[in-house]
Amino acid sequence: MAKVAQKSKLSDKLVQVNENFSVYMYDNGYVIEISGRNSSEDWVTSKIIVNSLEELLELITEASKMPRS
Repeated sequence: MAKVAQKSKLSDKLVQVNENFSVYMYDNGYVIEISGRNSSEDWVTSKIIVNSLEELLELITEASKMPRS
């Protein structure tokens, strides 16, 4: 039985986000790069790769609803 890849969520990596983020477009998908604080209150940068525009939109929507650093 094949394993289904679990979708990454920003909230798995960050508890607060900065007010800006970057999106990179590639031939086979997108990368969103966003900085903020993790659960230990350390500053971190998270990069998440997605295959579709719909998945990217989900991450952007999630980021807009998270507390800001």
